Amino acid sequence: MSNIKDELQKRILVLDGAMGTMLQQYSFKEEDFRGERFKDYPSPLQGNNDLLSLTQPEAIAEIHAKYFEAGADIVETNTFSGTTIAMADYDMENLVYELNFESAKIAKQVADKFTKENPEKPRFVAGSIGPTNKTASLSPDVNRPEYRAITFNELRIAYKQQVEALIDGGVDILLVETIFDTLNAKAALFAIEEIKEERHIDIPIMVSGTITDASGRTLSGQTVEAFLTSISHIPLLSVGFNCALGAQQLKPYLQRLSNETEFFTSAHPNAGLPNAFGEYEETPKQMQQYIEDYLKDNLINIIGGCCGTSPAHIKAIAEVAKNYEPRKIVIPA
Repeated sequence: MSNIKDELQKRILVLDGAMGTMLQQYSFKEEDFRGERFKDYPSPLQGNNDLLSLTQPEAIAEIHAKYFEAGADIVETNTFSGTTIAMADYDMENLVYELNFESAKIAKQVADKFTKENPEKPRFVAGSIGPTNKTASLSPDVNRPEYRAITFNELRIAYKQQVEALIDGGVDILLVETIFDTLNAKAALFAIEEIKEERHIDIPIMVSGTITDASGRTLSGQTVEAFLTSISHIPLLSVGFNCALGAQQLKPYLQRLSNETEFFTSAHPNAGLPNAFGEYEETPKQMQQYIEDYLKDNLINIIGGCCGTSPAHIKAIAEVAKNYEPRKIVIPA
Protein backbone atom coordinates (compact mmCIF):
# COMPACT_ATOMS: atom_id res chain seq x y z
CA MET A 1 0.00 0.00 0.00
CA SER A 2 1.29 3.41 -0.93
CA ASN A 3 2.23 5.60 2.00
CA ILE A 4 0.05 8.70 2.28
CA LYS A 5 2.96 10.74 3.65
CA ASP A 6 4.93 10.02 0.47
CA GLU A 7 1.97 11.10 -1.66
CA LEU A 8 1.61 14.32 0.35
CA GLN A 9 5.23 15.22 -0.43
CA LYS A 10 4.49 14.87 -4.15
CA ARG A 11 1.15 16.62 -4.58
CA ILE A 12 -1.88 18.22 -3.02
CA LEU A 13 -4.33 15.47 -2.11
CA VAL A 14 -8.04 15.90 -2.73
CA LEU A 15 -10.59 14.84 -0.13
CA ASP A 16 -14.18 14.01 -1.07
CA GLY A 17 -17.25 16.22 -0.61
CA ALA A 18 -20.44 15.91 1.40
CA MET A 19 -22.04 12.52 2.02
CA GLY A 20 -25.33 13.94 3.36
CA THR A 21 -25.78 16.27 0.37
CA MET A 22 -25.42 13.30 -1.98
CA LEU A 23 -27.76 11.09 0.04
CA GLN A 24 -30.50 13.74 -0.16
CA GLN A 25 -30.61 13.17 -3.92
CA TYR A 26 -31.78 9.59 -3.35
CA SER A 27 -34.87 10.85 -1.45
CA PHE A 28 -34.81 7.82 0.83
CA LYS A 29 -37.99 7.33 2.88
CA GLU A 30 -38.45 5.68 6.26
CA GLU A 31 -38.81 2.22 4.65
CA ASP A 32 -35.55 2.72 2.71
CA PHE A 33 -33.68 3.49 5.91
CA ARG A 34 -35.22 0.42 7.55
CA GLY A 35 -34.69 -2.05 4.74
CA GLU A 36 -35.83 -5.62 5.34
CA ARG A 37 -33.70 -6.10 8.44
CA PHE A 38 -35.13 -3.21 10.46
CA LYS A 39 -38.66 -3.09 9.07
CA ASP A 40 -40.19 -3.72 12.52
CA TYR A 41 -37.71 -1.61 14.51
CA PRO A 42 -39.58 0.30 17.26
CA SER A 43 -37.84 3.68 16.73
CA PRO A 44 -38.12 6.04 13.70
CA LEU A 45 -34.96 5.61 11.61
CA GLN A 46 -35.25 8.17 8.81
CA GLY A 47 -32.29 10.54 8.99
CA ASN A 48 -29.88 7.95 10.38
CA ASN A 49 -27.48 8.22 7.44
CA ASP A 50 -24.90 5.88 8.98
CA LEU A 51 -27.50 3.09 8.97
CA LEU A 52 -27.63 3.25 5.17
CA SER A 53 -24.27 1.43 5.10
CA LEU A 54 -26.29 -1.61 6.23
CA THR A 55 -29.62 -1.04 4.46
CA GLN A 56 -28.52 0.75 1.24
CA PRO A 57 -24.85 -0.22 0.81
CA GLU A 58 -25.00 0.12 -2.99
CA ALA A 59 -25.88 3.82 -2.65
CA ILE A 60 -22.97 4.43 -0.27
CA ALA A 61 -20.54 2.62 -2.61
CA GLU A 62 -21.90 4.59 -5.55
CA ILE A 63 -21.29 7.93 -3.79
CA HIS A 64 -17.69 6.95 -2.94
CA ALA A 65 -17.13 5.95 -6.57
CA LYS A 66 -18.53 9.26 -7.84
CA TYR A 67 -16.08 11.18 -5.67
CA PHE A 68 -13.14 9.05 -6.82
CA GLU A 69 -14.24 9.54 -10.44
CA ALA A 70 -14.31 13.29 -9.80
CA GLY A 71 -10.64 13.18 -8.77
CA ALA A 72 -10.68 12.58 -5.01
CA ASP A 73 -7.66 10.82 -3.51
CA ILE A 74 -9.36 10.25 -0.15
CA VAL A 75 -12.98 9.39 0.68
CA GLU A 76 -14.49 9.50 4.15
CA THR A 77 -16.45 6.61 5.57
CA ASN A 78 -20.19 7.04 6.17
CA THR A 79 -19.67 7.12 9.95
CA PHE A 80 -19.99 10.76 11.02
CA SER A 81 -22.48 9.78 13.77
CA GLY A 82 -21.01 6.34 14.42
CA THR A 83 -20.73 6.44 18.21
CA THR A 84 -23.01 5.03 20.90
CA ILE A 85 -23.57 8.65 22.01
CA ALA A 86 -25.01 9.77 18.66
CA MET A 87 -26.72 6.44 17.91
CA ALA A 88 -28.69 6.71 21.17
CA ASP A 89 -31.03 9.04 19.24
CA TYR A 90 -32.19 5.99 17.28
CA ASP A 91 -31.79 3.38 20.07
CA MET A 92 -29.07 1.74 17.98
CA GLU A 93 -26.09 1.83 20.33
CA ASN A 94 -25.61 -1.94 19.95
CA LEU A 95 -25.04 -1.54 16.18
CA VAL A 96 -22.05 0.81 16.45
CA TYR A 97 -19.32 -1.74 15.75
CA GLU A 98 -21.14 -3.19 12.74
CA LEU A 99 -22.00 0.25 11.29
CA ASN A 100 -18.39 1.40 11.40
CA PHE A 101 -16.92 -1.90 10.24
CA GLU A 102 -19.27 -2.20 7.25
CA SER A 103 -18.89 1.48 6.30
CA ALA A 104 -15.10 1.12 6.30
CA LYS A 105 -15.32 -2.09 4.28
CA ILE A 106 -17.56 -0.51 1.61
CA ALA A 107 -15.26 2.50 1.19
CA LYS A 108 -12.12 0.34 1.14
CA GLN A 109 -13.48 -1.97 -1.57
CA VAL A 110 -14.24 1.03 -3.79
CA ALA A 111 -10.85 2.62 -3.07
CA ASP A 112 -8.98 -0.61 -3.87
CA LYS A 113 -10.82 -0.91 -7.17
CA PHE A 114 -9.75 2.58 -8.23
CA THR A 115 -6.16 2.06 -7.04
CA LYS A 116 -5.95 -1.17 -9.02
CA GLU A 117 -7.15 0.61 -12.16
CA ASN A 118 -4.56 3.38 -11.73
CA PRO A 119 -1.69 2.44 -9.36
CA GLU A 120 -0.02 5.80 -10.06
CA LYS A 121 -2.87 7.47 -8.17
CA PRO A 122 -3.45 5.44 -5.00
CA ARG A 123 -6.78 6.03 -3.26
CA PHE A 124 -7.20 6.19 0.50
CA VAL A 125 -10.03 5.80 3.02
CA ALA A 126 -10.38 8.11 6.01
CA GLY A 127 -12.48 6.87 8.92
CA SER A 128 -14.83 9.76 9.69
CA ILE A 129 -15.11 10.44 13.44
CA GLY A 130 -17.67 13.16 14.14
CA PRO A 131 -17.95 15.33 17.25
CA THR A 132 -21.02 13.52 18.73
CA ASN A 133 -24.10 15.53 19.69
CA LYS A 134 -22.85 16.27 23.22
CA THR A 135 -20.12 18.57 24.48
CA ALA A 136 -17.74 17.99 27.37
CA SER A 137 -16.89 21.69 27.81
CA LEU A 138 -20.23 23.46 27.70
CA SER A 139 -23.48 23.11 29.60
CA PRO A 140 -26.63 22.47 27.55
CA ASP A 141 -28.63 24.09 30.36
CA VAL A 142 -28.35 27.89 30.68
CA ASN A 143 -29.64 27.69 34.25
CA ARG A 144 -26.91 25.24 35.27
CA PRO A 145 -23.62 26.44 33.79
CA GLU A 146 -21.68 23.83 35.77
CA TYR A 147 -23.64 20.89 34.30
CA ARG A 148 -22.08 18.62 31.65
CA ALA A 149 -24.14 16.17 29.58
CA ILE A 150 -21.13 13.86 29.09
CA THR A 151 -17.76 13.09 30.67
CA PHE A 152 -14.34 12.76 29.08
CA ASN A 153 -14.26 9.09 29.98
CA GLU A 154 -17.66 8.37 28.42
CA LEU A 155 -16.47 10.02 25.23
CA ARG A 156 -13.19 8.06 25.31
CA ILE A 157 -15.02 4.73 25.62
CA ALA A 158 -17.44 5.59 22.79
CA TYR A 159 -14.69 6.79 20.47
CA LYS A 160 -12.57 3.75 21.21
CA GLN A 161 -15.35 1.42 20.08
CA GLN A 162 -15.81 3.41 16.87
CA VAL A 163 -12.11 3.56 16.07
CA GLU A 164 -11.53 -0.15 16.65
CA ALA A 165 -14.30 -0.99 14.17
CA LEU A 166 -12.98 1.50 11.58
CA ILE A 167 -9.49 0.02 11.81
CA ASP A 168 -10.86 -3.55 11.60
CA GLY A 169 -12.84 -2.50 8.51
CA GLY A 170 -9.65 -1.37 6.78
CA VAL A 171 -9.38 2.44 6.90
CA ASP A 172 -6.01 3.98 6.02
CA ILE A 173 -6.43 7.17 8.04
CA LEU A 174 -8.50 8.34 11.00
CA LEU A 175 -10.18 11.74 10.59
CA VAL A 176 -11.37 13.44 13.79
CA GLU A 177 -13.49 16.16 12.22
CA THR A 178 -15.93 19.04 12.69
CA ILE A 179 -14.48 19.69 16.13
CA PHE A 180 -16.48 22.34 17.96
CA ASP A 181 -15.26 21.26 21.41
CA THR A 182 -11.57 20.42 21.68
CA LEU A 183 -12.16 18.38 24.83
CA ASN A 184 -14.29 15.97 22.79
CA ALA A 185 -11.50 15.74 20.23
CA LYS A 186 -8.92 15.10 22.94
CA ALA A 187 -11.04 12.16 24.14
CA ALA A 188 -11.04 10.78 20.58
CA LEU A 189 -7.28 11.27 20.26
CA PHE A 190 -6.71 9.65 23.66
CA ALA A 191 -8.76 6.63 22.55
CA ILE A 192 -6.79 6.38 19.30
CA GLU A 193 -3.46 6.49 21.14
CA GLU A 194 -4.70 3.75 23.48
CA ILE A 195 -5.59 1.51 20.54
CA LYS A 196 -2.27 2.18 18.80
CA GLU A 197 -0.45 1.15 21.97
CA GLU A 198 -2.58 -1.95 22.60
CA ARG A 199 -2.37 -3.19 19.01
CA HIS A 200 1.23 -2.08 18.36
CA ILE A 201 0.14 -0.24 15.23
CA ASP A 202 0.55 3.20 13.78
CA ILE A 203 -2.16 4.87 11.71
CA PRO A 204 -2.14 8.43 10.35
CA ILE A 205 -4.48 10.86 12.12
CA MET A 206 -6.11 13.92 10.57
CA VAL A 207 -7.70 16.50 12.86
CA SER A 208 -10.14 19.10 11.55
CA GLY A 209 -11.69 21.78 13.72
CA THR A 210 -14.64 24.09 13.06
CA ILE A 211 -14.46 27.87 13.28
CA THR A 212 -18.10 28.60 13.96
CA ASP A 213 -18.43 32.23 12.88
CA ALA A 214 -16.64 35.52 12.20
CA SER A 215 -15.34 35.58 15.80
CA GLY A 216 -12.66 33.19 14.52
CA ARG A 217 -13.20 30.78 17.39
CA THR A 218 -14.50 27.27 17.89
CA LEU A 219 -17.86 26.88 19.69
CA SER A 220 -16.01 26.23 22.95
CA GLY A 221 -14.16 29.55 22.53
CA GLN A 222 -10.71 28.64 21.24
CA THR A 223 -8.76 30.70 18.73
CA VAL A 224 -6.90 29.00 15.87
CA GLU A 225 -3.65 29.10 17.84
CA ALA A 226 -5.21 27.76 21.05
CA PHE A 227 -6.87 24.91 19.16
CA LEU A 228 -3.56 24.01 17.56
CA THR A 229 -1.72 24.08 20.88
CA SER A 230 -4.37 21.81 22.47
CA ILE A 231 -3.84 18.98 19.98
CA SER A 232 -0.21 19.33 18.86
CA HIS A 233 1.15 16.92 21.49
CA ILE A 234 -0.17 14.07 19.31
CA PRO A 235 1.90 13.12 16.24
CA LEU A 236 -0.71 14.10 13.65
CA LEU A 237 -0.62 13.66 9.88
CA SER A 238 -2.56 16.88 9.36
CA VAL A 239 -4.50 19.62 11.06
CA GLY A 240 -7.12 21.80 9.44
CA PHE A 241 -10.64 23.20 9.41
CA ASN A 242 -13.98 22.14 7.93
CA CYS A 243 -17.68 23.01 7.98
CA ALA A 244 -19.51 26.15 9.26
CA LEU A 245 -17.79 28.50 6.79
CA GLY A 246 -17.34 28.66 3.03
CA ALA A 247 -13.90 28.65 1.41
CA GLN A 248 -13.76 32.44 1.21
CA GLN A 249 -14.62 32.98 4.89
CA LEU A 250 -12.24 30.23 6.03
CA LYS A 251 -9.11 31.58 4.36
CA PRO A 252 -7.79 33.94 7.10
CA TYR A 253 -7.94 31.13 9.68
CA LEU A 254 -6.15 28.72 7.37
CA GLN A 255 -3.49 31.36 6.85
CA ARG A 256 -2.88 31.58 10.59
CA LEU A 257 -2.89 27.80 10.95
CA SER A 258 -0.48 27.29 8.06
CA ASN A 259 1.96 29.81 9.55
CA GLU A 260 1.97 28.09 12.94
CA THR A 261 2.08 24.34 12.33
CA GLU A 262 4.65 21.81 11.13
CA PHE A 263 1.90 19.28 10.37
CA PHE A 264 0.38 19.00 6.91
CA THR A 265 -2.68 21.25 6.60
CA SER A 266 -6.19 20.40 5.40
CA ALA A 267 -9.43 22.19 4.61
CA HIS A 268 -12.87 21.03 3.55
CA PRO A 269 -15.12 24.10 3.65
CA ASN A 270 -18.83 24.29 2.88
CA ALA A 271 -20.15 25.42 -0.51
CA GLY A 272 -20.45 28.96 0.82
CA LEU A 273 -22.83 30.00 3.59
CA PRO A 274 -26.39 28.63 3.72
CA ASN A 275 -29.25 30.74 2.42
CA ALA A 276 -32.49 31.44 4.32
CA PHE A 277 -33.68 27.89 3.52
CA GLY A 278 -30.45 26.26 4.74
CA GLU A 279 -29.35 25.50 1.17
CA TYR A 280 -25.83 25.95 -0.18
CA GLU A 281 -25.64 27.82 -3.46
CA GLU A 282 -21.93 28.27 -4.19
CA THR A 283 -21.19 26.78 -7.59
CA PRO A 284 -18.21 24.51 -8.33
CA LYS A 285 -16.64 27.35 -10.34
CA GLN A 286 -17.00 29.87 -7.50
CA MET A 287 -15.58 27.43 -4.98
CA GLN A 288 -12.72 26.59 -7.34
CA GLN A 289 -11.71 30.27 -7.48
CA TYR A 290 -11.67 30.63 -3.69
CA ILE A 291 -9.69 27.39 -3.31
CA GLU A 292 -7.19 28.57 -5.92
CA ASP A 293 -6.42 31.49 -3.60
CA TYR A 294 -5.37 28.94 -0.95
CA LEU A 295 -3.13 27.22 -3.45
CA LYS A 296 -1.53 30.43 -4.72
CA ASP A 297 -0.68 31.35 -1.13
CA ASN A 298 0.73 27.88 -0.40
CA LEU A 299 -1.64 27.20 2.51
CA ILE A 300 -2.74 23.64 1.95
CA ASN A 301 -1.80 19.96 1.57
CA ILE A 302 -5.24 18.30 1.60
CA ILE A 303 -8.33 19.98 0.15
CA GLY A 304 -11.97 18.89 -0.18
CA GLY A 305 -15.53 19.96 0.55
CA CYS A 306 -18.09 19.76 3.35
CA CYS A 307 -21.80 20.69 3.43
CA GLY A 308 -23.38 21.42 0.06
CA THR A 309 -20.47 20.08 -2.00
CA SER A 310 -20.90 17.42 -4.68
CA PRO A 311 -18.68 15.49 -7.11
CA ALA A 312 -18.92 18.54 -9.43
CA HIS A 313 -17.31 20.71 -6.71
CA ILE A 314 -14.61 18.10 -6.06
CA LYS A 315 -13.90 17.81 -9.80
CA ALA A 316 -13.41 21.58 -10.02
CA ILE A 317 -11.14 21.54 -6.96
CA ALA A 318 -9.10 18.58 -8.27
CA GLU A 319 -8.64 20.30 -11.64
CA VAL A 320 -7.06 23.36 -10.06
CA ALA A 321 -5.14 21.50 -7.30
CA LYS A 322 -3.06 19.57 -9.83
CA ASN A 323 -1.57 22.84 -11.09
CA TYR A 324 0.04 23.73 -7.77
CA GLU A 325 2.79 22.41 -5.55
CA PRO A 326 1.81 21.21 -2.05
CA ARG A 327 2.56 23.43 0.90
CA LYS A 328 6.08 22.81 2.15
CA ILE A 329 6.31 22.25 5.87
CA VAL A 330 8.58 24.72 7.61
CA ILE A 331 9.40 23.76 11.18
CA PRO A 332 9.11 26.91 13.34
CA ALA A 333 12.30 28.13 15.02
